[in-house]
Amino acid sequence: MATTAKLDIRTPEELVAAAGDLDLSHFWMPFTNNRFFKANPRLLASAKDMHYETTDGHKVLDGTAGLWCVNAGHGRAPVAAAIAAAAQTLDFAPTFQLGHPMAFKAATALAAIMPAGLDRIFFTDSGSESADTALKMALAYHHARGEAQRFRLIGRQRGYHGTNFGGMSVGGIGGNRRRHVSQVWGVDHLAHTHGDAVRFQRGMQPSNGNLADELEELVQLHGPETIAAVIVEPVAGSTGVLVPPQGYLQRLRDITRKYGILLIFDEVITGFGRLGTPTAAEYFGVTPDILTMAKGLTNGSVPMGAVAASREVHDTVVNGSPAGIEFFHGYTYSGHPVAAAAAVATLGLYADEGIFAHAAGLAKVWEEAAHSLRDCPNVIDIRNIGLVAGIELAARDGAPGARAMEAFHRAFDAGLLIRVTADIIALSPPLIVSESQIHEMFGKLAEVLRQTA
Repeated sequence: MATTAKLDIRTPEELVAAAGDLDLSHFWMPFTNNRFFKANPRLLASAKDMHYETTDGHKVLDGTAGLWCVNAGHGRAPVAAAIAAAAQTLDFAPTFQLGHPMAFKAATALAAIMPAGLDRIFFTDSGSESADTALKMALAYHHARGEAQRFRLIGRQRGYHGTNFGGMSVGGIGGNRRRHVSQVWGVDHLAHTHGDAVRFQRGMQPSNGNLADELEELVQLHGPETIAAVIVEPVAGSTGVLVPPQGYLQRLRDITRKYGILLIFDEVITGFGRLGTPTAAEYFGVTPDILTMAKGLTNGSVPMGAVAASREVHDTVVNGSPAGIEFFHGYTYSGHPVAAAAAVATLGLYADEGIFAHAAGLAKVWEEAAHSLRDCPNVIDIRNIGLVAGIELAARDGAPGARAMEAFHRAFDAGLLIRVTADIIALSPPLIVSESQIHEMFGKLAEVLRQTA
């Protein structure tokens, strides 16, 4: 595989000079070490297909599809044209007691690629909003059935369901929870799926006994009549790419169905071809009751999320409610006309170019390239599925996360965008990636790891 000749982090003076006359003080950046960034700014100026370009003219190969979202590659003309046309035709229209055609077109197009029966679409603005919407749908469903005592929500340790209070509460990443004491009451958590995981496993983990049966224990602890829903990511992404064991998701489906509990899949990351199929539900052959999405829905071009509910959930809430508004929930920008146009164009692009099939066809190439890093310094595990990989590094004594963050900066300066969480590197490129770009990506990363102490 190709490697770069030299990988040097640019000096703070060079980075600040690249920022030009920008005033960096006013933007309070999300999930960022603001003090470090503003002393060492790395700024993206433009993007096309598989690459970003920085403000000082450096090309950066996108190894993360932006933030898991630019699945069809950057700067796609059909999406940009749809956005421009929509903004000039209908810049905004409310969807409270009114509608506009593009929202219905987007819902129809999205329903067409969902698992059978999950064809009632509620639009949001983000994955965080999608998670909270799904949780509220579950509560509304049980209330409409006369089981309002079902209030408990079950999440999973190391799960990520956004940063709103509902998603944060069912989520299981400590850093997102510890500083926010007020959380949704009545939440419990399953163990994560990585406790006894086989290291350097390719694809799905082998069956690890009765891990999913922990849900049975929670049912017995709390009583099935109190539990509304279980929410999990089919593949836990933001925590560092945790691939589920064989049979695990099906067992969750069997238990939830047995006790009348709704199963929610958070597919904000795994949706829209990341595993080579429209949804991870299809990939694993397990259909939930509710499925959340965002990111790849508009190819990252305009903020938009969605929740696909089963007809059973939708019809129970709508038909089982008194006359008037059936579901007291929504957002000003739900089904925004510009976002809806971007979604229609993006879904069309996925279909016209066979992007999901292209991703599926590269999965083995991706797997081989990812596991070629096994002998690099400090690599203690590699996980992969579809076009996503997690490379876990040994933590430095007394400085958890520092090694991966150094690799992040070195990679960027070497022309590769990666994502890190703690000491885990995640890679999830645009699905238009070529075989040669896969080799370039892992070649650069290998050299970065060799130079990262």
